[in-house]
Parts: sequence; C-alpha cells; structure tokens
Amino acid sequence: MLRQIKPKNARSKRALAKQEPLVQENAKTALFLKGTSSSSLLNDLFMDLHSLKRPHGIRFTKKNPIHPFEDASSLEFFSEKNDASLMVFGSHSKKRPHSMTWVRCFSGQVLDLLELYVVQETARTLQQFKGEKCKVGVKPLLSFSGSQFENPVSNQYTLAKSMFVDFFRGAETQTIDVEGLQLLISFFAGEDGEDGQPAKIQMRCWRIITTRSGQKVPRVEVEEMGPRIDFRVGRTREADEGVLKEALKRGKGSEAKPRKNVETDIVGDKIGRIHLGRQDLGELQTRKMKGLKRGRDTDAEDDGAEDEDVISEEEDDVESGVELKRPRLA
Repeated sequence: MLRQIKPKNARSKRALAKQEPLVQENAKTALFLKGTSSSSLLNDLFMDLHSLKRPHGIRFTKKNPIHPFEDASSLEFFSEKNDASLMVFGSHSKKRPHSMTWVRCFSGQVLDLLELYVVQETARTLQQFKGEKCKVGVKPLLSFSGSQFENPVSNQYTLAKSMFVDFFRGAETQTIDVEGLQLLISFFAGEDGEDGQPAKIQMRCWRIITTRSGQKVPRVEVEEMGPRIDFRVGRTREADEGVLKEALKRGKGSEAKPRKNVETDIVGDKIGRIHLGRQDLGELQTRKMKGLKRGRDTDAEDDGAEDEDVISEEEDDVESGVELKRPRLA
C-alpha cells in the first residue's frame, strides 16, 4: 500500500499539492546513476542515452553504493528528491558485467525493476558513427519487432517494451510537425537460442532524412546514428497488482466521452448508425404519373356511349310493331 503523508504546515501542503497527479501529466524525468564500480562502456552509453533523453534527463557522476534488488530506499530518495519517475542504474562486476537496471517509480516508491546486460562485443557509442545527429528534444518514433514483445502473458520482454515506451516517448502533444520527426528507435527480439539462452534485445537508432522526390510526398531515407546496443535480459521484479492498478488509474476528465452509434473501423474511417421510427406506409406519398390519370373527355364519351345503347334498343322494339311493356319492379 502507498503511504499517506499528512502536511504539518502550509508550506509542506503546497509542496504536496505540486506532486499530486494531474489530468495531463508532464514529461517524465529520467535519472542516470552509477554504482560503486562502473565501466567506461557504461559511462559512454549513459552519455548517449542522456543525449537522447534531453532535456528531460539528469546524469549524476558521483558513485553511489546502491543495490536496487536488495534495498531500494536510496532509489526512492533520489526519485522523491528530483521528482523523477524513471531511473537507469549502472554497475559492473565479474558476476554481472555491464549491467543496466531500469527502474520505474510511482508516488515516490519503486514500481518495477528490469536488469539488462550490455553485450560489449557489439556495442557502439554515438561518437563512433559519422554523420549528422538529430536535434535535442525531438520526439522519437518507436518500433518493436518480434513476437516476444506481443506475448499476451506478461514476461520480461513485455516489461522491457513498457519500460522503453515510458522512457523515450517524451511529452504528449496534440499536433506534430513532420520536420520534427528526425529520430527512429527500433527494438528487435528474436527467438530463444538453441542452448536455452533467452533472446537478445537489439536497440538501433536511426536518423530520418527527407529529400525532394518531385511529388507531394517526400522521399524518406534512414541512416544509423547510434548508439547501437544489444541487451541480455537479467533479473526482473514486476509491480504489485494493487500499486499497478493505482498507477494506471486515469482522471475523469482525461478520457474522451464516447459518442453513441459512432464507430471507427480498422482503416480509421468513421461509421455512423441512424435509427428511424416505424414508417406508416398508408400515408406514403407515391409519384403520380400523368399517363395513368383518366381525363374528363374520356369520362364524358363513356357516359354518351351507354345512353345511345339504351335508346337504340327501344327504337328496335317500336319499329317491329310490338310494344313491349316492361314489368315494374316492386
């Protein structure tokens, strides 16, 4: 359970009010911490990750005797002191070489942990790639390839995907300038090896280049800009169900109100449904054809023909010399 802190004065009350959850959250700040023993490779990669995270990143150079999986109180202190919910802790030892521990916090407490080991043979820093780099503060495009990330059951790869999305997504925006899409970060996880080793997570960073194509849509090219990192998955600690449910809770005003009878298909088109009342077919106004109407001249001709027939019968009876009297009908 999350601890409740009661303010003792007006100053502490204002400080706690600033830390309360917002309907529209700010961009998450990330801390980069080092352990008592670190390697030059981790220091270089920390500088590269910090450059990708700027301006929402803080890098500490002092060594800290922290063991995240044994005692997380120091991490919680750093999180509350700097108002940061993301941390990357680096350490190096013979048992766990080039270790990066990705930490996610909620309300000043550690939510979950993920330990990743950097493969030294394939690691390349940002400075080892020649060419122009992307600007500071750009919003990256994220790509995840591999069936490991789409597993419906929560595992170490789904946790890694959630960590990376929280770390690199930046601030939420309503509009995006196409010129600002300069960075693509892709993550790939293959199948497990034949020797039973878990699959590596390959991280690649690409710079997006747009050139003129003579058409309305520009030509898009990508160029690797670094860093290039391959991770081996280590220890994990998943979040507690109660705390995770509290962390995923959304405010009342954040969700869009659903519109009745309006849906969106896979393509993105809006489909609406209209409900009509029961229609009375007796009052239905049909189209009147002029050719189907009976004219007045036609009705008069029909009446005259009937009268002539009756007169001709009476004349025939008189001319024959016999006058027939018709019986009266009572």
